[in-house]
Amino acid sequence: MSADALLVLEDGRSFAGQSYGALGETFGEAVFSTGMTGYQETLTDPSYHRQVVIQTAPHIGNTGVNDEDNESRRIWVAGYVVRDPSRRSSSWRATRSLDEELEANGIVGISGIDTRALTRHLRDRGAMRCGISTLTTDPARLLEQVLASPQMLGADLAGEVTTPQAYVVEPEGEHRFTVAALDYGIKAMTPHRMAQRGIRTHVLPSTSSLADIKATGADAVFLSNGPGDPGTADAAVATVREVLGERIPIFGICFGNQLLGRAFGFGTYKLQYGHRGLNLPVMDRRTGKVEITAMNHGFAVDAPLDGPTDTPYGRVEVSHVCLNDNVVEGLRALDRPAFSVQYHPEAAAGPHDAGYLFDRFVELLEGPAA
Repeated sequence: MSADALLVLEDGRSFAGQSYGALGETFGEAVFSTGMTGYQETLTDPSYHRQVVIQTAPHIGNTGVNDEDNESRRIWVAGYVVRDPSRRSSSWRATRSLDEELEANGIVGISGIDTRALTRHLRDRGAMRCGISTLTTDPARLLEQVLASPQMLGADLAGEVTTPQAYVVEPEGEHRFTVAALDYGIKAMTPHRMAQRGIRTHVLPSTSSLADIKATGADAVFLSNGPGDPGTADAAVATVREVLGERIPIFGICFGNQLLGRAFGFGTYKLQYGHRGLNLPVMDRRTGKVEITAMNHGFAVDAPLDGPTDTPYGRVEVSHVCLNDNVVEGLRALDRPAFSVQYHPEAAAGPHDAGYLFDRFVELLEGPAA
């Protein structure tokens, strides 16, 4: 049974609606995602830790929830905002409804509000903290709690989402290579994409050292996606620099792209409202190809777009850019076996335009043609 619910942004704007999921209160950074499908993958993406996700698609929950599509061991979003929740699930794969899943996981949400107006507000004013409550109807009181909640800028969150112990994902078919994946919030589809290419993946905790990496017998290192401010990840950056110094091949995505950028000596900064969804255009500057990509990032690398940059590890160039705003979406080292992208080439539930990047990783592992 639903109850009255209230959403208040840190600038004081409020929206009244109905509860969706668990009753209670929750706080986090309000962000919007433009995906029209894949809500189960969004909810279980660790990169959304401590964020309240607003779905811009008006109708959510149509296909229910199943036990196969989760990207991690739990739902990570701090809260959930939808306009028109589906009254019933319609999929042969569904085992329960979305609202039942949210309630069972203690996720406080709100429905029946004008998500278009809320999204436009965030586009104009930027991502900001918010609170959702079914316990109070007083916006002023809830605003006080919102302003007392932690900000995303300066948040060190990788340690809260990483695996507590290492595990292995075996290759499908012949074993060709071994990769050590540093888990800053890895999604399950990522080692699966590597397994499809004959890679055995050792998923390691985010605090793993160079010695831990070498102990796996890894041919390369993968730097995963994850939540929080990359400016806080000094220890992780130091490890990446050690890997670069050993000339071990590196492939990074999302948070991993930001760590690699910092390791090269570039800065990072917070975007106004971030890139989140399944429909963002990116150009691969190496080929001129434009791909539609899945993204979830609120921070970006501050690197020059024109020409290679000299770094302590040789020349580095910006390999991909977002066509909406020219934000750096990829880096490529010219004198080290290392590259990264800011978006999600594993892309569950899609699109799959960027799947070639895993093939490019395999090419890097194979080395120069004889």
